Amino acid sequence: MTTRVRRRGPGGSLVGLAIALMVAVGCMAGGAPDPANAPAPEQSRRSATAGVEGTRADGTDTVEEFQQDLADARSVAERYWAAQFRASGQRFQPVRRIIPYQRSGEVACGGQEIPRNNAVYCAAGDYIAYDVNWSFGAFRQIGDAFVFYLLGHEYAHGIQTRLGIHYTFTIQQELQADCMAGAFLGDSVRSKALRLDDGDLAEFREGLLAVGDDPNQPWFAEDSHGTAQQRTAAFFRGYEQSLDACDLT
Repeated sequence: MTTRVRRRGPGGSLVGLAIALMVAVGCMAGGAPDPANAPAPEQSRRSATAGVEGTRADGTDTVEEFQQDLADARSVAERYWAAQFRASGQRFQPVRRIIPYQRSGEVACGGQEIPRNNAVYCAAGDYIAYDVNWSFGAFRQIGDAFVFYLLGHEYAHGIQTRLGIHYTFTIQQELQADCMAGAFLGDSVRSKALRLDDGDLAEFREGLLAVGDDPNQPWFAEDSHGTAQQRTAAFFRGYEQSLDACDLT
């Protein structure tokens, strides 16, 4: 996103990404570097995303651009939520840290190890952690619009914690975070803090279709996030209608 979302070449199928992303995006778990100082992804190894070869190469898929997009997404999210809290007369405290990691167990939340191929918000430590190699692989193959969604979703979990929002079922927490991520991005585009290129909304939609739960997973399961259709609907409801659509009251 200039800050803007850059389209990464022609549209393509995300079927190969679905397995890796389906359970990895958007988890919330009960002295680290910022994204700009993250360890460089291991570009010589196979992508952390299963079943996909190659890159949507248009000259905008470097480590430096990945790190800059993460830093931009964080900066815009902090400004957005600071303004929302200020408008409601509340004090805003940014998420404390953004932690890149490369190995399972390198980062833990409340004594629970965070696995590879994942991104989570840890309420116990007030930080977002992301597998840098997995995230970089998704960045190269899907595009940076999805990086902004990923950061926006995890940041939304931090906002839920700040507001004391806690639902009985995981799926309620996750779909609300999708809605809040959509509101953050839609409002930022409308305020011109972000600019989308042609095709970026389709990129969001395609990415969301890849992160839905298996249709056979019970909605009440502890780690349910919602079907592809539910997650897409929640995100775009927030994108189009802002936070009023996200049941924050």
